[in-house]
Amino acid sequence: MILHLPQTHVLRSLTFDGRLLFFTRMARMFSYGFLAVVLLLYLDKIGLSATKIGALLTLTLVGDTIISLWMTTIADRVGRKRMLIVGAGLMVLAGALFALTTNYVLLVLAATIGVISPSGNEVGPFLPIEQAALTQTVSGQQRTQVFAWYNLGGSLATAVGALFGGTLAHGLIRLGMTQVDSYRVLVFLYAAAGVMLWVLFTRLSKAAESPPTSELSSTSPIFSARFGLHKSLRIVLKLSALFTLDAFAGGFILQSIIAYWFYLRFGVEPALLGSIFFGANILAGFSALAAAQIASRIGLIRTMVFTHLPSNVLLILVPLMPTLPLAIAVLLLRFSISQMDVPTRQSYTMSVVSHDELSAAAGVTGVARTTGAALSPLFAGFLLANPALLSVPFFLAGGLKILYDLMLLRSFGELRPPEEKG
Repeated sequence: MILHLPQTHVLRSLTFDGRLLFFTRMARMFSYGFLAVVLLLYLDKIGLSATKIGALLTLTLVGDTIISLWMTTIADRVGRKRMLIVGAGLMVLAGALFALTTNYVLLVLAATIGVISPSGNEVGPFLPIEQAALTQTVSGQQRTQVFAWYNLGGSLATAVGALFGGTLAHGLIRLGMTQVDSYRVLVFLYAAAGVMLWVLFTRLSKAAESPPTSELSSTSPIFSARFGLHKSLRIVLKLSALFTLDAFAGGFILQSIIAYWFYLRFGVEPALLGSIFFGANILAGFSALAAAQIASRIGLIRTMVFTHLPSNVLLILVPLMPTLPLAIAVLLLRFSISQMDVPTRQSYTMSVVSHDELSAAAGVTGVARTTGAALSPLFAGFLLANPALLSVPFFLAGGLKILYDLMLLRSFGELRPPEEKG
């Protein structure tokens, strides 16, 4: 089977709003990328223990969950543009407080109500709302390809951000700045990125908003009013339960946790960490393009499962490698296929709901993932604090993700999106 890159005409067909959302995605992921490389190192240097760091990461993800659930489930009714602007403001708040204080109570406050990414991945309300707006700009046949390019752009931006973060921190230290101050510069830059996003989101037009609908809710009016779901409720909740398991597993190996693991296990410095995650995110981004083509042949669900299973086996193998070069090689190999399920998962979710439920469905499933991921860093912090258990997060993550893959195939293997039924 010969695979070709998804055709670029789907990008040329995007509206102004679609192209703007591609750019905001890349700007946001660039900032997430450079922050993830140094965030745990920064928290360590300002005096937080591994246990406190784990608790703070959990609170960060819990706060993102609550904020995202509220904002995404009302976005289709009160305005997607408005919610994106609010999200950018919360990103500024979190970055500024993290940079300006070492008080743990204030850091907890910033982590809980602000938007900050400890993983290098999406957090907050941005992704679900952007997905909903993008879905309106393309046909069902083009949707997965658009999401593949959208994720490639984000992965490339994350990769460049990781390289930028590691290189800048290393350069500032060589110029005489202390480690903690060099990391703090990057936290300030994260807050500045939030300001830029706030400005960009103000440019969105009314075309990015949810179209009016006359559909009647088939669920409780109170539930529909609060969560924005009606006829798609059952399938969204079922998907959400599975995504929670996958994200709980992924929370053990957040990008910042992997960076910290390399630091503890092999003494890797920020410059090399930045290079490692630059390569990892480049590979992950291009794997998303391949996923779109595989999905066109075997379907979205099968693509999600059959590419995810081997990546999880590789994840388990990372801590078993005896040397740094081998550990890096296995990690990069894992990243080369680990993200194929991302555009296919997003496309599948968007294919099974109506247009007036898009933001809500993406938000609820996204919040489910954030909820799952919010719990595991707390346990990971305890494991990382014990040298004898340092590699256990990789084993737990890989094993639970394999269980998720098998359950997803069993539950949704026969439920195909409309464009596949033809």
